[in-house]
Amino acid sequence: MEHSILVIEDNTIVSQMVMNVLSREGFDVDIAATGTRGLEMFTRRHYSLVILDLLLPEISGEEILKTIRTSSQVPIIIISSKDTDMDKAIHLSLGADDYLTKPFSIVELIARVKAVLRRSQLVVENPNSVKQIGGLKIDLDNYEAFLDGNPLYLTLKEYLILKLFVTHPNHVFTKEHIYSKVWNEPYFENDNVINVHMRRLREKIEKDPSNPEIIKTIWGIGYKYEE
Repeated sequence: MEHSILVIEDNTIVSQMVMNVLSREGFDVDIAATGTRGLEMFTRRHYSLVILDLLLPEISGEEILKTIRTSSQVPIIIISSKDTDMDKAIHLSLGADDYLTKPFSIVELIARVKAVLRRSQLVVENPNSVKQIGGLKIDLDNYEAFLDGNPLYLTLKEYLILKLFVTHPNHVFTKEHIYSKVWNEPYFENDNVINVHMRRLREKIEKDPSNPEIIKTIWGIGYKYEE
């Protein structure tokens, strides 16, 4: 299956480099040089992945990220010269699936793209059953979740974290375990990333995020879903 990728980047040197590299890897790549054009193209075609710059003319990358996440769970990789942990945490919390700091290597770009798409395919190709937890309904066949009948718009990472817990009831996961299972990468004390994703997930699935009933904190150890 050929994956289509939308690159929203105003720097023509960067966008052409990304398109050439990914095209050689067999991907179908479209380019948009402004935020407005990027959103227009996104609404007209189904994409497997969006690669998004933050500093764009007309509409910022952050606004595009927020807009896409109101209606779609398409994987999104941020590419930006902003390289602080806080910048990364903020945009991951807004729904990005990965964050790549400029300048980046061709090898790293290809690896990140394939890793995100691989995780996305796992969601589609490994169907399970529907899980009902009080007012929370999780359709693992169709990558959907509902709270009291209302749809929840989960990012891929949030979905994979939720799936990890509900398919392993009563199992305590440390932050290291969660990161290695969901990100499929070695854990390098990425507590802030886990904390951000857990907070955002709880805000969506818990009726009282400050007093969670679904995914509970096991102090000093990690987290657990009690069936």
